[in-house]
Amino acid sequence: MRTDIFARLDREPEPPKIEAPRMSRHRIALFGGTLAFYLAIVWAVLITSWLVALDWKVMLFRPYQQWPELHPFLDYYVVLGQRGPTAVMVACWLGWRSWRQHTLRPLLVLGTSLLLLNVTVGAVKLGLGRLGPHYATQIGSAEMFAGGDIFPSGHTANAVVTWGILAYLATTPRARRYLSAVSATVSLGVGLTTVYIGTHWLSDVLLGWAAGLLILLALPWFEPLIARTEAWIFAMRERWRERRGGARPAPVADTGPQPVLLPQSMATDGLTAEAVTVPAEPALPAGHAATGVRARAHTGHPARPGSMPVAPAGVRRPPHTERGPRAGSPARPMTGG
Repeated sequence: MRTDIFARLDREPEPPKIEAPRMSRHRIALFGGTLAFYLAIVWAVLITSWLVALDWKVMLFRPYQQWPELHPFLDYYVVLGQRGPTAVMVACWLGWRSWRQHTLRPLLVLGTSLLLLNVTVGAVKLGLGRLGPHYATQIGSAEMFAGGDIFPSGHTANAVVTWGILAYLATTPRARRYLSAVSATVSLGVGLTTVYIGTHWLSDVLLGWAAGLLILLALPWFEPLIARTEAWIFAMRERWRERRGGARPAPVADTGPQPVLLPQSMATDGLTAEAVTVPAEPALPAGHAATGVRARAHTGHPARPGSMPVAPAGVRRPPHTERGPRAGSPARPMTGG
């Protein structure tokens, strides 16, 4: 029976079944509307519609020449949309949260979002091949399929995703509202800054906002994968610790009652070690002090220090007057009194 208990304890628990979370109707409607907006921007640029004409008007206006005093500040502000610096800053914050909460979910969510960003935005950039304003060749042209890589705006999409992750991982509604407002302000400013310095068309920025928002809205569908990845990492860590710590000690088999070492005076009265027994104490792990009868047996003291153990009923010693002489001592004469 005890062997069965240890077998159940040693058995690894089955991993819980993780189901894909159900997205609310509001989130599904927002995802569908953002996707429709995304496709509409791509179509408007492909057919060289009024949106392309607006791109050229803003580009020829040259905002960096209209307000040159803003240029030094915006050169630093646009860094908030660069993937390398922003990913490092946000990863440091989420790493601290992971350490405090003993979970890898914040870092895994960030990694998943950045992977989706690189795959989706990068594929569209290379597939459409649009040239930037500084490399445009023909006024009024959409500059598509010309070997460029600026449509959609990577700075804008990265700002939406990187700073939006903080709002996505917020633990309270109030913090989520504040962080959503901050991420929206930062991403909006980064997108307009790229238009100001002339590195992107206005339509690039619009598509970048839509691309980043689609990634944030799609993250709940990847939560089961994130949870399984976290469980696998923790399981590998435990196995590595077990290998470093050595094999687990085998359970000690149950033993029968242990005999008690009787004093010599009780042994002379006819009691034997088999007559007085106590239940066996459970085996103690290494490093724990023994207690009870086992501790007294190891120290060599009688079972009850300071008093004589009580003998069982029916095995009492005769009264003092009826005792016989001890072996090896002369007999004392009886005197009347």
